[in-house]
Amino acid sequence: MTNKETVNSENTILVIGGTGKTGSRVAARLTALGVPVRIGSRTATIPFDWTDRETWGPALAGVGAVYLSYQPDLAVPGAAADIKSLTALAAAAGVRRIVLLSGRGEVEALECEGIVRNSGIPWTVVRCAFFAQNFSEGSFADYILAGEVALPSGDVPEPFVDADDIADVAVAALTEDGHGGEIYELTGPRALTFAEATAEIARATGREIAFIPLSRTDFVASLTSYGVPADEVSLLDYLFGTILDGRNSQLTDGVFRALGRRPRDFAEYARDVASSGAWSATAHA
Repeated sequence: MTNKETVNSENTILVIGGTGKTGSRVAARLTALGVPVRIGSRTATIPFDWTDRETWGPALAGVGAVYLSYQPDLAVPGAAADIKSLTALAAAAGVRRIVLLSGRGEVEALECEGIVRNSGIPWTVVRCAFFAQNFSEGSFADYILAGEVALPSGDVPEPFVDADDIADVAVAALTEDGHGGEIYELTGPRALTFAEATAEIARATGREIAFIPLSRTDFVASLTSYGVPADEVSLLDYLFGTILDGRNSQLTDGVFRALGRRPRDFAEYARDVASSGAWSATAHA
């Protein structure tokens, strides 16, 4: 946290996607700060379900701020309509602050950002590069465990961002003054190809982990064989075929602008996950 003036911590913050990669970290940090948190998930005491709009109003009732992450991604069909309806409900409910998790290089995400910016609610956009945690908490974790990462973009640099940095920026925007109207574009401190990222993980684990370049067709077949849900397969195919083409390879200063510090390096992320045992086959036996 920085030394900026904080808002009244009595205001409950709704963390939509509060059990996901970034939402769980945001919720944990807010709780540690003593901020009342309402987890926005289908299994929560007051449930929130993107596929059931009847749950949205009760989840927003009495909430002062919202962390807004859309499942599965702002790039999917129907996302803009959902974001428009939700922000209208939030404004009517008296929400005074909203922080949107967005993606880089997605036309659909930019549309959703525009909806939030025009909602009448003070806003902050947290626009992120590809998550480092996709290798440990997402679709590629099984690849690491198997010792073979098979992807279609081995030679395209991507400045992977750590979900802990995303959460720190989001919490600052939710609880501190001075972040309203900001678009924080978050990347790590260097760009790595997926092959280089795999090599970093291999070094951290002390294991041999091969990188295998695939065609998009073979990539989809591989994901399917690992049991990845069809909607996630479709999204990853879109990302690798459209977004992860080099357009987002440049570094940004969003973490420094928001927090006054450098972003976390991918190698540090890999060492921490390796030391936790999350990539150990025995941990998944």
